[in-house]
Amino acid sequence: MSGREFYAQDASARASWRLAVLMGANSRTYKFALGQALLEFGRAGREGVPVAEFAAAYSLGLVRHLARDPQAPHVQERGEKDFLTVAEQESAATLESGRPTERLLAAAVRSMPVMVMQKFHNLRGDTAVPHTFYELAGRGSQRTVRLTPDLLRLAQSEHEAALSAELEARWSIVESSFAAGVGRSLLEEGVAVDWDTLKITDKRRRRSVTGIIEATAGFQHGRCLICGDLLTSSEAIAVDHVFPFSLMRRFAGVGSWHGPDLDALWNLAPAHATCNGAKSDRLPTQTELAGLAARNEAVMNSPHPLRRTLQLSLKSALPRQNAASWAQFLQEVQAAI
Repeated sequence: MSGREFYAQDASARASWRLAVLMGANSRTYKFALGQALLEFGRAGREGVPVAEFAAAYSLGLVRHLARDPQAPHVQERGEKDFLTVAEQESAATLESGRPTERLLAAAVRSMPVMVMQKFHNLRGDTAVPHTFYELAGRGSQRTVRLTPDLLRLAQSEHEAALSAELEARWSIVESSFAAGVGRSLLEEGVAVDWDTLKITDKRRRRSVTGIIEATAGFQHGRCLICGDLLTSSEAIAVDHVFPFSLMRRFAGVGSWHGPDLDALWNLAPAHATCNGAKSDRLPTQTELAGLAARNEAVMNSPHPLRRTLQLSLKSALPRQNAASWAQFLQEVQAAI
């Protein structure tokens, strides 16, 4: 599913934000630090933020993530003036004081407007998301980041918590692909699912990457796959096996299950806990299959490793078959059952 098709399903500023955060290319992780700062100031209702104040929040968020994982592939060569080089060198002092050092802040003020702020709204192929969330105004010390009405509405809406969680999940996924030795394993093997914690994990290191719900809900526009209504923080959310896992147990008992792994990411979708409970072990409807196919296609248009995980499933999960699309794959699973 292309970005255009994803947006057509929900022509809203919320969908534009998800396009930028979930489906944009990531050679570094600056856009996530920028998005985090945008939501932070948006929640506070700030219509205009001096660039220096905005850069402080931006750089502090990035340095906090530096303590966990790399913010760019280790193969990239960086000079002494590169912002990430400065951030790494100033991270200890920044974390100790709880605010960026003067050197780090100066580097952020210098690089942010001409780098990440020029690219946040961009997608692949020289296209941009339909809505914008900020603009730069003024010059020099008077330069200001102006938050658009769309950003302010999003940041102060009931959707903000989900959007913030999705951003954090995408940040963690991309960091994991950058970590030494991990990017290769994720690309070769994909990710696994830990049902004890409802986390996505790196198969080789058995290290938690992020939550299943946070990583996948945005690709469903934050909606329950079963009823289609919005998932909100006021309701319990479950991870549904679209094709019920009981099928594997039932057929495995007589040694006749020859279908794909139903515990894999391609078959898992966030849903209201009440909808999931009422669905129980029934087979999915055609509407649910169409929604799952669209969700998986959207993930496949996003950066690895989730993209790679689904590519591997599409290629090899059905014995002796190679489905051309997720719609075909799901119909073949349905027919096999």
